[in-house]
Amino acid sequence: MAESLTYSKEVPVAATADVLVVGGGPAGIAAAVASGRNGARTVLVERFGFLGGNATAGLVGPFMTSYSLDGKEQLIRGVFEELVQRSEELGGAIHPSKVEAGSEFSGFISYGHARVTPFDPEAVKLVAAEMCLEAGVELRLHTFMVDTLVEDGAVRGVIVASKSGLQAIRATVTVDCSADADIAARAGVPFHQGRDEDGLTQPMTLFFRIANVDDERVKQYIADHPEDPRPFASVVRAARERDEFPIPREGIGLYRTPQPGIWRINTTRLQRLDGTDVLDLTRAEIEGRRQVMFLLRFFRERCPGLENCTLLDTAATIGVRETRRIVGEYTLTADDLASGREFEDVIALCGYPIDIHSPTGSGGTMTPQHFEMANSYQIPYRCLVPVDVDGLLVAGRCVSATHEALGAIRVMPPAFAMGQAAGTAAALAVAEGVSPRRVPIRWLQETLVERGAYLGDQVTREVREQATQSTP
Repeated sequence: MAESLTYSKEVPVAATADVLVVGGGPAGIAAAVASGRNGARTVLVERFGFLGGNATAGLVGPFMTSYSLDGKEQLIRGVFEELVQRSEELGGAIHPSKVEAGSEFSGFISYGHARVTPFDPEAVKLVAAEMCLEAGVELRLHTFMVDTLVEDGAVRGVIVASKSGLQAIRATVTVDCSADADIAARAGVPFHQGRDEDGLTQPMTLFFRIANVDDERVKQYIADHPEDPRPFASVVRAARERDEFPIPREGIGLYRTPQPGIWRINTTRLQRLDGTDVLDLTRAEIEGRRQVMFLLRFFRERCPGLENCTLLDTAATIGVRETRRIVGEYTLTADDLASGREFEDVIALCGYPIDIHSPTGSGGTMTPQHFEMANSYQIPYRCLVPVDVDGLLVAGRCVSATHEALGAIRVMPPAFAMGQAAGTAAALAVAEGVSPRRVPIRWLQETLVERGAYLGDQVTREVREQATQSTP
């Protein structure tokens, strides 16, 4: 048993908020903006010196599809759409309507990759911060959540640490956008982690970017090798047969960015590690950078178009695909995604398929043969509402879903959609003086639609008809 000690300290209350959002990634950005725009006094806590989470610190990109599976209808709009448009105005994004499946911007992948959004992380950092400030959000960057304040079965804020020391931030409603359900877990919300049979989670990946790529030569090589299921798959297979490719991958994941000659690389793979364990995270960071250096040599020696590539940067943090999933009032399942099940409390529509990177092998489930998928599917509000604990909502990849369903909704556009719903609900709960689980669903849906979210034609039509009838 590890040695323990008791530590007691009186800490100052640094801020009091109607709504506290913890985590400034895609879910947190949308939650904070939505909360502020709906009139709540909102504080956003973020551990890095900028917003964006995996989109910026993690260099993860592009944004996976915000459209239906067939690429014909944009499903995720609202805060996400505004951020993309404003980034595009800065020359830092390409709108998904302009990106075809199978193109270099979608990693030469067709299934599930229609209408992805290439973007520049520097543009997203600025646009996200400006959107929050314009909404009246108080930003607290360089601030790390330490513990959850719970009173009478309800979350009432958190303890944070920063250069200013230990402080408390009190709130009427807290939105956990930590990606790891840190606030929920410390409040006693039950959770699951990993797949059912062994608890293993999807592997981690350290993204990096390379420059000085011959864009046209890469495109031509891929076009000349249609037999490769992934870019450079035959090159990787030959190297593996010679025991010269130790990374458990079946090809090279590479995505062209909006800047000529610069590509994101999604190919490192760190398995059997726990993203809630600091020692495992440390191992992942170090081994991830070892794999980056190996891949750079491999690219220069074996991959046409990458012979002269240089390392532009590695992500500031390892990319974690999966950790805790809360137990909420409803658990989203793979069957819900396959059937396109409709929910009375729908708060988001998505079209990205189930994409599970193997926790133990080199493959994954990104093919239609692995899981049946509806063209679009719904996420209900109850997935954001934890059981047992009040004063709390959860958004992002730690919501209530099975391991399989999470493989679809864990990517960034759904996180934006869930975040906007959570932030809106939190603000409405404060305005109504009720627990987040008691927010009237139709009021929430009406507010989301008014703020640009898309909840399907039927809900949108009903909301607009009701608004017309209530107008004197």
